[in-house]
This record gives sequence, structure tokens and C-alpha cells, in this order.
Amino acid sequence: MSTAAEQIGLGAYPSEWRHRHLLGLEELSADEITLILDKAEVFKRAILQGHRRIPLLNDITCVTLFFENSTRTRISFSLAARRLGADSIDFSASTSSLSKGETVIDTAKNIEAMGTDVVIVRHRTPGTPHLLAQNLRASVVNAGDGPHEHPTQGLLDIMTIRERRGHVEGLTVALVGDIAHSRTARSNIWGLKKLGAHVIVCGPSTLVSPRWKELGVEYSWSLDEILPRVDVLNLLRIQFERQYGRPFPSVREYAHLYAMNAERLAKTKDDILILAPGPINRGVELTPDVADGSHSAILEQVTNGVAVRMAVLWLLSGAARDKR
Repeated sequence: MSTAAEQIGLGAYPSEWRHRHLLGLEELSADEITLILDKAEVFKRAILQGHRRIPLLNDITCVTLFFENSTRTRISFSLAARRLGADSIDFSASTSSLSKGETVIDTAKNIEAMGTDVVIVRHRTPGTPHLLAQNLRASVVNAGDGPHEHPTQGLLDIMTIRERRGHVEGLTVALVGDIAHSRTARSNIWGLKKLGAHVIVCGPSTLVSPRWKELGVEYSWSLDEILPRVDVLNLLRIQFERQYGRPFPSVREYAHLYAMNAERLAKTKDDILILAPGPINRGVELTPDVADGSHSAILEQVTNGVAVRMAVLWLLSGAARDKR
């Protein structure tokens, strides 16, 4: 009888993967990023072929330890775990003992003591997943730590680019919007550059500093100037919840200068690819006709998010077993 992995063409567990945690794309090599993307494609193909349950992690329990609101990331991690046969537990910070003074580390340790194998954490403070990784035996997945990194979002964005364009190397990818506060931007920068893309960060001067050049990217304060040479546009949300003041006079002015609309779309390459990590604010980052148009791959990103997270959970759980 063939195994579940053989049935979907997953192959043997890759010996070259040795990470027990996924804390960011900065720490991964190009080969390791490619490995995750390759396995995600296998999982996506299996799902599209009707494999709704792939029992590879029947003995694993995952918890989504989210201290910030989430729709896509939380649900897709839970769905990814269940599709792999794992138990999935959702944690709500608002109704937990944190309100009684319990620390994040003690909360995570208590959840681990109940038999949790994977802790998927989102927190507003950068470095929180790294702190938990130092204090837990369980595998830790960074689902977003403040403005630092959001590795699975970066991976699903890159997977979508690779599917639509066939490659990443040599493409010019522009990240547009609130670069200063965006963990998605940072993960995209690390991943895209390692795979050979040219990255431009673009937005108001209050949100895009010339210091971004230190990461090896180009910066621009004018979307209209860079549009003709861009292959992929990733339109990021303005994160007012992380700001202590308004970085521009009004949302209307921001939309006038940076919203992707039909007029700007006409200035781009014929095969321009439009991405947005969500949640999107229609009329601010992009207009409805662009969001729902043929160049948009926004819903494909959401679909790919489940496949990427399945690949990550499978790889990390295998590494954790090897180190038991």
C-alpha cells in the first residue's frame, strides 16, 4: 500500500532541510526557499486533484498563538494543519490568562505542556517568535512579528509570481506603500533578492527611506516613474495601527499618488502582475477594476497561502522528529 506522500508525489522527506523553526526568510538560503516552494506546489496540485485530507501529520498538534487580529493567515494555517491530519487549536489572547498578568513565554509553555508540537505565533513585538523558539521544545512558526517579518506571506507572494511568470530571477518587483511598517515587505525583499529579482520599494518619503538601499534594493518616491519597467507590483496596506502620526496629509492624497488604477495600468507592461497581501482597501491601494481584473492574482495568493503553510508544517515537523 502506498503512503500518502507517495500518492500525491511528494517524495521522501528532504534530508537537506534541517530547520526546526521558521522565523524569517532572512535566515534561509535560496535553495531552502526553493525547496519550500517546490513542496507547496505539490500540495497545491494534490488539493486541486481532490485530496482534501493528506494524513502526513496525524500525530502532530498545532496551535495558532495570535496576539493580533488575522483572517487569512490564521484560517489558512488552521486549514493547512487539518488537511495534513494534524490537530489544530486556535488561541484567543483576549480571553486568556494574559489578562491576569501571565507572560507570553509562560502562556506558550503551558500550551506546550498540553502536548503541542508546533506553535504558530503572531505578535506586535518584533522578535517574539525568536524568544519563544529559545524557550520551547516545540517548533515555532513566525506568522508576523510587528514590522519585522512575515515569512509565509513572503513565500506565498513569491510562489504566485513563480506560477504566473514561470520564474523569479531577472524580474523587477515593486513593493508599494507602507514600507516602513511592513513585515511583508521585509520578507519579500529577503526572498526575492535571494532568488535573483530586482526589488524596488516605493511610497511617500515618510514611509520609504533612502536607507533601504542598504538591503540592496532600489527606492523611489514616484510610482508613475517606475511603472513602465516593473514586472510585478505588490501593493501594501497603509498600517495606521503601527503609526503614531499620519505620514501624509490625507488618504485621498495618498490614493492620488499611489493607488493602482486603470490610468496607471495603461502605463505598465502588457503582462504586469498585480499582488496585494490583504486586507485590501479598495480605492486606496488599488481601485476595484484593478483588484478584480485579469492582471490581479490576489485570490491566487490566498489559495497559495494554504499550500505554502502545508509545506512549512510538513518540513518543520519532519525536522523536529529527527531531533527528538
